[in-house]
Amino acid sequence: MARPTRVSRALSQNFLADPTAARRLARLAVPHGRQAPLMLEVGAGKGALTGLLAPHCQRLLAYEIDPRLLPALRSRFSQTPQVRVIGEDFLTARPPRTPFSVAGNVPFSRTAAIVDWCLRAPALTDATLLTQLEYARKRTGDYGSWTRLTVLTWPRFEWRMVGRVGRHSFRPVPRVDAGIVRIERRRTPLLDTAGYASWRQLVELGFSGVGGCLHASLRRVHPRRRVDAAFRRAGLDAGVLVGEVPPGAWLALHEVLVP
Repeated sequence: MARPTRVSRALSQNFLADPTAARRLARLAVPHGRQAPLMLEVGAGKGALTGLLAPHCQRLLAYEIDPRLLPALRSRFSQTPQVRVIGEDFLTARPPRTPFSVAGNVPFSRTAAIVDWCLRAPALTDATLLTQLEYARKRTGDYGSWTRLTVLTWPRFEWRMVGRVGRHSFRPVPRVDAGIVRIERRRTPLLDTAGYASWRQLVELGFSGVGGCLHASLRRVHPRRRVDAAFRRAGLDAGVLVGEVPPGAWLALHEVLVP
């Protein structure tokens, strides 16, 4: 009988051991019974999610960084032709040039780097990631506040928290619960290339923190009367903090402040 693989703390391993949670994650990754032309899985681990994704993918590239897990993983999927197990760090992978999706139970310590990789990949269509619950709530506005990264990318990507997974669904059991984040590239961006460049400048200015509130930060570049008009259009109070401004209000600010 094979000995169980010891968990690597350095790799931030918490294996998804709850079949119900794994099925839910797989359904969210390939919604509405569709087939994913190309799926990249982050951290295949022991294959709990891989086996559920495979029937719904034309091609599935399962990345696993831990060499101890590769023999069993490759053996398990040796007769599944659409699955290719890749023994590499997902973050070193070159993004495919054709449209693709990403899914996975993300190591909590590497979440930011993996999300950044996804956002930078030109052909990414969507990513469904099981992350630390706090990360999922912060990035999707679930706390009633919005982060700089979410607002910056909003014209091109929609962020949603689509589920919650209790910590006891993992082995070993982590200290916190997890959340499922769904990041979808918009088929039609809310802004064109020129508009997106000015959007980034506006958001960076707003999140600069100078002045103590968003209104004061924007007045560093824009006349007060225009900032006042933009706030009226967005339905914002002059004393609102930058994190309290939802992406829709930012779009109204941009419409007024950027000709």
